[in-house]
Amino acid sequence: MKLTRCLTALAAAAALSATFSVAAREYSVSTVLSDAFPWGQAAQKWADLVAERSNGEITLRVYPNAQLVAGDQTKEFSAMRSGLIDMAVGSTINWSPQVPELNLFSLPFLMANSADLDAITQGEAGKQAFAAIEKRGIVPLAWGENGFREISNSSKPVKTPADLSGLKIRVVGSPLFQDTFTALGANPTQMSWADAKPALTTGAVDGQENPLSVFDVARVDQVGQKYLTLWHYMADPLVFAVNQRVWKQLPEADREILRQAAIDAGKWEIELSRSAEAKRLEDIRARGVEVTELSDAEHQAFVEATRVVHEKWAPKIGADLIEAARTAIAE
Repeated sequence: MKLTRCLTALAAAAALSATFSVAAREYSVSTVLSDAFPWGQAAQKWADLVAERSNGEITLRVYPNAQLVAGDQTKEFSAMRSGLIDMAVGSTINWSPQVPELNLFSLPFLMANSADLDAITQGEAGKQAFAAIEKRGIVPLAWGENGFREISNSSKPVKTPADLSGLKIRVVGSPLFQDTFTALGANPTQMSWADAKPALTTGAVDGQENPLSVFDVARVDQVGQKYLTLWHYMADPLVFAVNQRVWKQLPEADREILRQAAIDAGKWEIELSRSAEAKRLEDIRARGVEVTELSDAEHQAFVEATRVVHEKWAPKIGADLIEAARTAIAE
């Protein structure tokens, strides 16, 4: 009887231990923005779907504001590759220093609209971009979206490349952005987003470029950004991804939960982001920001001024990848 009770107790303890170990499966997820923004909401949606579909057995703990890399979003990919971060919903811009092929999305004026972007991400070019990420030790699962990036400044309306001459524009830490704004006659100044708002407040920089969601939620108009130009010069896709070692250790069923949840969260967030654009623009205008929309001729002047950037970066990105993207857009 004592032996039976002992075995029963051991079995119960083992079951409890197994339950605890399953429940304790927690993974870190890095994002640059909080859930006040669609980007942060994408990461939280992923976490919520995974928790629901795994019956609480898998926890994705979201760490916003690039806090796992001390605010330097350009270090996120390297930190995930080394295992300091398990997973991320990251920007192709921030990952491009480590994955040069992702500079495809930063080529100025390559894409005119969301249809062009979708043609790239959902086609052969998107597959090639994902392959480039995986080759570097990260498993990409799905696409999200930070939106097309527009430009603002505190000095004057921007309608021509000449209007940017001499303006100090805050840019992210990608050399392609330096080349783009140099080609346009501006003075690009690289800094993290954490440092950008103080710099705009003090006038250390004159302007910045970001999607409307960031301009709106971060209230960039409150730091002197009174002139906004809708030039749609590049898109900023997001990628849901996992460290390769973490991925290999997961059972196939868990991988499927993570992958499908990422796909569903990405679709949800893209729809959320796009559907809010008109209202965001209305709100921005209502706060007194002067919004400039370019004519076809004005837009073309910016295209011509930045052709040199395409020529310089094509070898780094890969001619085949660029051709696949342009073919997708044309079709």
